[in-house]
Amino acid sequence: MKIPFLDLGASYRELKHEIDTAVSRVLDSGWYILGPEIDAFEAEWAEYCDAKHAVGVANGLDALILALRALDVGPGAEVIVPSNTYIATWLAVSAVGATPVPVEPNPATHNIDTTRIAEAITPRTKVLLPVHLYGQPADMDPILTLARQHGIAVVEDAAQAHGSRYKGKRIGSHGDIVCWSFYPGKNLGALGDGGAITTNRADLAEKVQVLRNYGSRVKYVNEVQGMNSRLDPIQAAVLRVKLKHLDDWTERRRTIAELYTKGLKDSGLILPHVPEWANPVWHLYVVRSTERDALQQTLAAAGIGTLIHYPIPPHMQEAYAGLDMTADTFPLACQLANEVISMPIGPQMERQKTADVCNVVCAAD
Repeated sequence: MKIPFLDLGASYRELKHEIDTAVSRVLDSGWYILGPEIDAFEAEWAEYCDAKHAVGVANGLDALILALRALDVGPGAEVIVPSNTYIATWLAVSAVGATPVPVEPNPATHNIDTTRIAEAITPRTKVLLPVHLYGQPADMDPILTLARQHGIAVVEDAAQAHGSRYKGKRIGSHGDIVCWSFYPGKNLGALGDGGAITTNRADLAEKVQVLRNYGSRVKYVNEVQGMNSRLDPIQAAVLRVKLKHLDDWTERRRTIAELYTKGLKDSGLILPHVPEWANPVWHLYVVRSTERDALQQTLAAAGIGTLIHYPIPPHMQEAYAGLDMTADTFPLACQLANEVISMPIGPQMERQKTADVCNVVCAAD
């Protein structure tokens, strides 16, 4: 048995002719920075996300950094972030000179616990930055209500949530600005790095457009101190192809998630919880076990690939040693880090392989 965690090669092979044709189109065009391919993808991605504007950037981290810069977040400001997230969420806050203020997760959904946010808000809070973790939307209504009450902005980290819906509406414009990653392993993944922001605010879209291009609208005329963070036209062409298939691939992921939920119901694992208002896209299917390491070893011995998202919470990383936090500072984040394991999932995964994973897990119980 050999079941990879995710087979990126299979995704390419399924769309090989379409992708090769799109890439050749860009190569033949002679236009390799910004240009019509970027414009077309931005329009298509904005429409898909039910947003008025999209701006392509180099990667997901840059999307977060540029979003914060567009909102004039800098030194002295605080940004509320989940304690349970990939470190990129925190790194973006640090990159603009602001301070990340962590809030513990809801143990059922692993997303930020909205009942804990209010106590973390101070006069220095400038942004609430929820993450739609694993492809499941965070509970946005309480977040938006708090933001309006306190006059602060909302930036969404949607790096794992392409196509997910909150109360029927696609993620993409609930907050002031939404940040996306098109890393190859994402539900909508490029063949390299890529990212974007979506927003309904024309002023923020325009600021990001300027900031991503050296702070310039007109060549050699620099209005602000920007950066070089432009989505590559070749990657945009690939994304345009994959976007046409995204909903179909999402349905395949949902089928796999349903099979896991049925096949693992008696396994003793803690399975994902989906609130009635959420329509996740199953970027990851994450379960919990107090014997996680042993389970991962058993699966590996059977030829089944798994990953841990994420083994070390941001506050326990050496990169944030200066914050002088311990495991007891955010115990829920640490507990999840010690128990979570992500099962293989992807649009090309066969149903029988999903059943095989369930059989190995249940036999190991």
